[in-house]
Amino acid sequence: MPANILLVEDEPAIQELIAANLARAGHHVVRANDAESAQRIVREALPDLVLLDWMLPGASGVEFARRLRADERTSDIPIIMLTARGEEQDKVSALEIGADDYVTKPFSPRELVARIKAVLRRRAPQTTEDVVELGGLRLDPATHRVSAGETALALGPTEFRLLHFLMTHPERVHSRAQLLDQVWGDHVFVEERTVDVHIRRLRCALEPSLHDALIQTVRGSGYRFSVHTTQAAAS
Repeated sequence: MPANILLVEDEPAIQELIAANLARAGHHVVRANDAESAQRIVREALPDLVLLDWMLPGASGVEFARRLRADERTSDIPIIMLTARGEEQDKVSALEIGADDYVTKPFSPRELVARIKAVLRRRAPQTTEDVVELGGLRLDPATHRVSAGETALALGPTEFRLLHFLMTHPERVHSRAQLLDQVWGDHVFVEERTVDVHIRRLRCALEPSLHDALIQTVRGSGYRFSVHTTQAAAS
């Protein structure tokens, strides 16, 4: 699936090459030339992944990565460092500050796209087109279909995204605010109770196949997708 990627790179030729190849791979690319510009972009809307050059004018890429990891709102954004520094200690340093991967220049565009796909699959599986099968449900992001056995289930676009996120993060409790950020986007301003409305719609869509109980309410905390029945769950 297309991912929103923030590319922070100050060399115009490299920036253009990377952006063109990511666009060809189906991703949406937002560009920044330095950490300050990148910070403003992140304040407006969270990207799915940050491609971050180590050496930047002003604050370095390493410093910007530290800022992202230190802020609760941005701490989970996947980060891939881009750098000409290939020594082992540099790689260790990048990983220690919280980078998910480290790509040494020069690199092939195919390698970079593959690395991005791998990191997204690991850190943000809801942004991939991988089929998810769990608890008797099968969700296919590429065809936008959900089924229970041979039975196709009709879900609206928001309910589909909500189910996709919950199924790719099973057994974890997510607050309403977290679901708004991950499913609607943190730049969309809607009331938290909107989540409750769409959870009810999702359960109604899953009820004919008796899978509505997989969407559980954890009182005082939020919602989770779980194949285990607990007393904390409510229909």
